[in-house]
Amino acid sequence: MSYLKIEGLSHAFGDTVLFREAEMTVNKGEHIGIVGQNGVGKSTLIKFCTGQLIPDKGTVLWQPGISVGYLDQYAEADEGCSMGEFLRSAFYPLFVMEREMEACYLEAGGGDGEALSRAAELQDALEAAGFYEIDTRISRVVFGLGLNAMGQERPLGKMSGGQRAKVILAKLLLEQPEVLLLDEPTNFLDKEQVAWLGEYLSQLPNAFLLVTHDHNFLEKTVTSICDISEGKITKYRGAYSEFLKKREALREDYLRRYTAQQREIKRTEEFIRRNLAGQRTKMAQGRRKQLERLERLEAPDLAEIKPVFRFSALAVTEAEQLQVKRLKVGYDFPLLPPLSFSIRGGEKVIISGFNGIGKSTLLKTLLGEIPGLEGSFAFSPRTALGYFAQEFFWEDPELTPLKALSAAYPNLSQKELRQRLARSGISNKHAQQPLGTLSGGEQGKVKLCLLTGKPCNFLILDEPTNHLDTNAKEALGRAIQEFPGTVLLVSHEEAFYRDWADRVIEIGN
Repeated sequence: MSYLKIEGLSHAFGDTVLFREAEMTVNKGEHIGIVGQNGVGKSTLIKFCTGQLIPDKGTVLWQPGISVGYLDQYAEADEGCSMGEFLRSAFYPLFVMEREMEACYLEAGGGDGEALSRAAELQDALEAAGFYEIDTRISRVVFGLGLNAMGQERPLGKMSGGQRAKVILAKLLLEQPEVLLLDEPTNFLDKEQVAWLGEYLSQLPNAFLLVTHDHNFLEKTVTSICDISEGKITKYRGAYSEFLKKREALREDYLRRYTAQQREIKRTEEFIRRNLAGQRTKMAQGRRKQLERLERLEAPDLAEIKPVFRFSALAVTEAEQLQVKRLKVGYDFPLLPPLSFSIRGGEKVIISGFNGIGKSTLLKTLLGEIPGLEGSFAFSPRTALGYFAQEFFWEDPELTPLKALSAAYPNLSQKELRQRLARSGISNKHAQQPLGTLSGGEQGKVKLCLLTGKPCNFLILDEPTNHLDTNAKEALGRAIQEFPGTVLLVSHEEAFYRDWADRVIEIGN
């Protein structure tokens, strides 16, 4: 049974064609991973499925009555609502049923037989729906996603962005819609929580669409892969590792057929050139007509865009560049115990800890964006900071990357600006597309491109790999290793920093 059917999907942003007559189906219980390079349209596909975007052409049809849940990290919610109240709202229809059952039992106390019968029906329905295990189900998800430390009384308005995102994910899992749409759900989770979510999703009887660059996570959770490439969606049955093998075999077969066709075309064109004016004119004319009718294979896209990042470094000494003394960070109240640490010039230091614990809040405090609650910190007078923020915020999202870079570096020529964007993995088409329409990965590359042009000796990077594909992550890792200055990096991806980090500061324990 098809829950979702996409047919004839075509869409473009300006001159950038994302989809060209693409097709896809989602069947009952399917676990589908959506993969492709940054900017091919993975998140855009999810937005078509939710109705947030309307394609230029084609249909996106859901089976009537199917419940669909979308992980929206920015969903509106009552800031005064506690986590417990918010999670229990996932079972709102069951609580309505319970109130009706209690009212029927009250009526039955007066001798109303019909009310007693209705109350019994409602109680059976509640038991079948697992109503009396709601607290157990909530506790399972709360512990799995590491939310238990906050307490279910914590208001949403008192949470960090990472904490709030996890609470929204928890509610979505508790609602158990027939189809889940998950766009990068592991970005705000620790490795233990990623492992728990992977196990949870792998055992889920319901269908889901999953966008993630975490290949290990895909391997453990999905049963099919939809690969977006060259405007098409190709579906492969099996795990992610099987998809890689099948895709490579298909590419090799296509390359053989394309190469053979190109050889035949050249032989035919040479025959036509030599014989069009000779004794074999009619044969040459016939061959030319055959060539005109030939359905030519498109040249395969063999080149993946592999970015190169290189930070512009100012001089740095080995002297202490940052000292933090009993610093308390937070908004209305401290998120963490008092922090004390120091960083010397040239050190590569990782800030680790539970997602949502306050790592980003610590960085914003050090940058002066929010005041510290207690304690102190001081940078060396010679420190020049470069900062990568986790959030994608643009003062004018209608600006193109080319114009944004030009505004930041007005002395550069158009050629130099394009070269810088190209080195950062931004194609010429994406360079002329509004920033707000780019994928998270493409926006991340633009932010890195802007940052690499700013001379500094102390980089502060907040989860820079969240939306980057494998090539971009590798390029960023190399750039950090080659940077002679100091680096303070918040990351939940141990595999990203394991080989070059000098020190890991674990906070929140």
